Amino acid sequence: MRPILIRNALLVDPATGKEQAGDLLVAERAIADFGHGLAAPAEAEIVEADGQVLAPGLIDATVFRTDVAAAVAGGITSVLLMPDQSPPLDDPALVERAERLGKPRLWVRPLAAATRGLKGRELAELSLMKEAGAVGVATGRAAIADAQVMLRLLRYAAGLGLVVVSHAECPFLTAGAVATEGEHATRLGLASAPAGAEALQIARDLRLAEEAGAALHFACVSTAEGVELVRRAQARGADVTAGTAPAYALLSETALIGYRSFARLSPPLRSEADREAVRAGLADGTISMLVSRHDPRTEEEKRLPFADAEPGAAGCATLLALGLSLVHDGLLSRAQLLALLSANPARRFGLPGGALERGAPADLLLFDSGSPWRIDADDLPGLAGNTPFDGLPVQGRVRLLLKGGERLI
Repeated sequence: MRPILIRNALLVDPATGKEQAGDLLVAERAIADFGHGLAAPAEAEIVEADGQVLAPGLIDATVFRTDVAAAVAGGITSVLLMPDQSPPLDDPALVERAERLGKPRLWVRPLAAATRGLKGRELAELSLMKEAGAVGVATGRAAIADAQVMLRLLRYAAGLGLVVVSHAECPFLTAGAVATEGEHATRLGLASAPAGAEALQIARDLRLAEEAGAALHFACVSTAEGVELVRRAQARGADVTAGTAPAYALLSETALIGYRSFARLSPPLRSEADREAVRAGLADGTISMLVSRHDPRTEEEKRLPFADAEPGAAGCATLLALGLSLVHDGLLSRAQLLALLSANPARRFGLPGGALERGAPADLLLFDSGSPWRIDADDLPGLAGNTPFDGLPVQGRVRLLLKGGERLI
């Protein structure tokens, strides 16, 4: 492949937190060199960065659909695909197929279904699915209700060296609920569940994971109590990490006013106090991944009465810009944000990428952090544009995206 020299960029390595102005040379699908005043090979393509940020391509650690157009538009080069597919990823052949879905423009890293059919009863063949390419194992959109099944899963995964990705909501409390219990749900007449349903599930799964000696990751933490439980577990040395989505740091349950079905999410939006706690968890590292939870829905699934609409939102194309809003607010540094979006997922799940170092894969993102635009649900690239951020002014545009040294944007 033709070498690419990116000149005069702000190089940000989220794996080390270092930032430096300089050039970076891509050759043979890898980072060949970086520094000041690099000489360009005769056949190289020259990209003038003009001081824009050059970082590893984003690794989106929770998506429910393989949506190449949305991912590329958002600067994402790798996604962790949840097992909630049709059929669920509970078989090695299905895992192999899922891994190929994004080629050649997107790395798809499948998460194996924890149980057959994601029904929460019989464990799936995790060993065979790991051999087929699964990078972890997940319970899917719902938690495993049976504690004995969950303990067996954690022990099995620990023996295989796989991280277990758990959904943090008690299914007995949240069945039929579409909102968080409180004044807003009551005023709107919506079926609701207490925010404590998250903490109950986190507390149980943490205890079981420590019993099993397993690595545990909560796909999305959204409440103050949930964040505190994870923080305390990390302080005592438990092998636990957590992610969250931009909605839980930027929106509260007030977004439901007017029965806005685009704001029906899973987990549901929480109180303002919970939102502030999620932001604090991102700032202090308790929550180590910012994910899109990309779950595009059709018009028929979303343009319904709030309680009948399917939960979920499109998120890949807006992940970087919404994350940068936390930088512009002063909550995170640029390096902290990029660690949440690349280095931390790579480290946790043993993936290539997430660092600017010689010999690393040339999955690279060049973006202008100050370029303004407005989120338009009707104009988002990908399978669908349902988003609770429709109409929001944001900053941050992708200028160049490389996957394996090949230019996508």
